[in-house]
Amino acid sequence: MRYDLVVGLETHVELNTKTKIFCNCANKFGSEPNTNCCPICLGHPGTLPKLNEKVVNFAIRAGLALNCEVNLISKMDRKNYVYPDLPKAYQISQFYDPICKNGYIELDSGKKIRINHIHMEEDAAKLVYKGGDTYVDYNRGGVPLLEVVTEPDISSSDEAKEYLEKLQMIMRYIGVSDCKMQEGSIKCDVNVSVKPEGSDKLGIRTEIKNMNSITFMAKAIDYERERHIEIIENGGKIMQQTLRYLPETNSTESMRSKEDAQDYRYFRDPDLVDIVLTKEQINEIRNSLPELPGERFKKYVNEFGISENDAVLLVKYKNVSDYFESAIEGLKNVKTVSNFIIGQIFRSLETEAEKEEFKILTAPNQINELAKLIESGKLNMNLAKKALIKMLESGKPVTEFVSESDMKGISREEMKKMCEEAVKANENAVKDYLSGKEKALKALLGSVMKQTRGRGNAQEIEEILKGIIVK
Repeated sequence: MRYDLVVGLETHVELNTKTKIFCNCANKFGSEPNTNCCPICLGHPGTLPKLNEKVVNFAIRAGLALNCEVNLISKMDRKNYVYPDLPKAYQISQFYDPICKNGYIELDSGKKIRINHIHMEEDAAKLVYKGGDTYVDYNRGGVPLLEVVTEPDISSSDEAKEYLEKLQMIMRYIGVSDCKMQEGSIKCDVNVSVKPEGSDKLGIRTEIKNMNSITFMAKAIDYERERHIEIIENGGKIMQQTLRYLPETNSTESMRSKEDAQDYRYFRDPDLVDIVLTKEQINEIRNSLPELPGERFKKYVNEFGISENDAVLLVKYKNVSDYFESAIEGLKNVKTVSNFIIGQIFRSLETEAEKEEFKILTAPNQINELAKLIESGKLNMNLAKKALIKMLESGKPVTEFVSESDMKGISREEMKKMCEEAVKANENAVKDYLSGKEKALKALLGSVMKQTRGRGNAQEIEEILKGIIVK
């Protein structure tokens, strides 16, 4: 029998507010353990939470960017469970009236992954296991989170990867989170099940907790799919349970039986008032949203004529896309700038993190100046690329590395004379070219380019050479 894979994701996005969700403690990664905490986030009796308004605004921004409806009235609820990472023995979250609902992310295929809802909640503390002991770092307790919950619309690990990458990109573009998986600022719980091909009835699901790597998430999904099918084919029954993924063995192991909503005994938090919004507030936030990656991608391909592959690379990192937007101002051919970024500049940045930060010495206006010299015909591409390498190393403008004589170029008469000299001095290369060896022309071209000291236009030189050889 053939089976369909069914996946739903619950993605936790850590917000980059200055303070935590219900108190004034710093929301800062990497501090010494238990230095960013207070009686409120430690759950001391008698303390009262106060909702951070910035968290609400960020939740609205996220909802609008993900095509959601924003609820004018939402509430905070208590999710009850007992574990060392939660000193109050309950987490303040949203269950009955979340802030956003009914959104979607569109994949490249055109398929829409529906978002059931987005809710706000506080993060739990971090457990640290060392030498057989368990330590608790409460710095993370109370850090604001958005949980983005999809419908079970994902049908493959590739779709799951694309969805999560697009979600990550959108959150970065709208400035609500840095989404650094290595720091835990975005992670997801993955619900996996299988069903007979074409069936409308969903199978029993398992949940893989706290995936903080897109690569490992895809491997975990594929492993669980095969495990489910093997159990069913052998006459067994899938047990609803919560799992952890073990990358060293590419397998999953059980943590506990899977809880349902009723196990958490949700009820309205009596310490927090209703969140009441107006349409005017929502529209104001909507109008403040930047151009989203999907919109920029379409603009780069349809208006600028950039290839889809190059457009993907430009919009993948917001800092790169913003740099590109600044560097193309007033240019007729923006492809020159995109080629510089994807070529020389990306080659100078070794890691994905470096591309994400995009901290380079050369300013956008300096790239713009370089591109305009090429566009005006004052500088050929060969010299421009050499100058760019030096610009990236020093942060200095192009005028520091090209002279007035470089920008004057070479007349066609001078170039023709150099080509005639190259043909006379390289008789064997001429014979090889006439016998059908196209590469022989490159030797002649190299000889002429050497004479021009890189100032010649390669295409024009090739054209002149062919005219001289084939009379």
